[in-house]
Amino acid sequence: MPTTSLTLTPTRPYDFSALHTFFSARLIAGVETASEGGYARTFREGRSTGTLKVSGTDKALAAAITTSAAIDTAPVAARITRLFSLDAPASQSARHFKADRTLGPLIERLGTLRIPGCWDPFELGVRAILGQQVSVAGATTLAGRIARKFGTPLKKGEGALTHLFPVPEELADADLSGLGLTTRRAATITGFARAVRDDASLLDTTKPLDHFVEDLVALSGFGPWTAQYMAMRLGYPDAFPASDLGVRKALNMAPEKDVLRQAEPWRPYRATAVMYLWRSLG
Repeated sequence: MPTTSLTLTPTRPYDFSALHTFFSARLIAGVETASEGGYARTFREGRSTGTLKVSGTDKALAAAITTSAAIDTAPVAARITRLFSLDAPASQSARHFKADRTLGPLIERLGTLRIPGCWDPFELGVRAILGQQVSVAGATTLAGRIARKFGTPLKKGEGALTHLFPVPEELADADLSGLGLTTRRAATITGFARAVRDDASLLDTTKPLDHFVEDLVALSGFGPWTAQYMAMRLGYPDAFPASDLGVRKALNMAPEKDVLRQAEPWRPYRATAVMYLWRSLG
């Protein structure tokens, strides 16, 4: 199996450990693993499957890509860049917030933050659905059960990396009973899978933010929080889940309309503002 090595350099300043900590708390069993300073996962690219291993510092990420057949590594490099937010305008957003009476003190305390990205939009969508009113640990457990039952096993797995995360076609008609999901949440996942299977443009991130959110909210079981959260993780810098409980707690439980009003000066970086508000809660 061919292995390719890549080195990717982030915009500065960069905090690899913060992103590593975020992903380490959300690992999908069989699909992802983490070690000190490292992250690994399974993936598919075209007709090839493989594993990715990333080790990082605040200066650069080193990636080892092992695949079942030779591939163009450019799309994989783009996914790594999105996952680890390597090209985020972190310093610009920090300068934008510096004079804000709410976010300015958080920047002084927390430094420059980035939004954790994602590997695959569909995988993120399933995770976001599982996270609706469920703890991070609970959603992660459920994601692992789905991956092991419906994901394609790797022919040559590496240790705990054994399965690919299911694609829409594998979940569109899946029977998710017996995995611990509510009937409604299971229906939301299969409905989402069918929608993406039938119209891949649903997850096209070149659309304006408002259009992206509107298309998702039109699906059964999707609300603004799920759509805005997905948009955040998919690289929309102004995505903002105003109803998020953590955001409202950080703003002294302000009503949603007041949250939106307070966040207006944070445009066009409201997604990064969410990260500061979440981190302020410890």
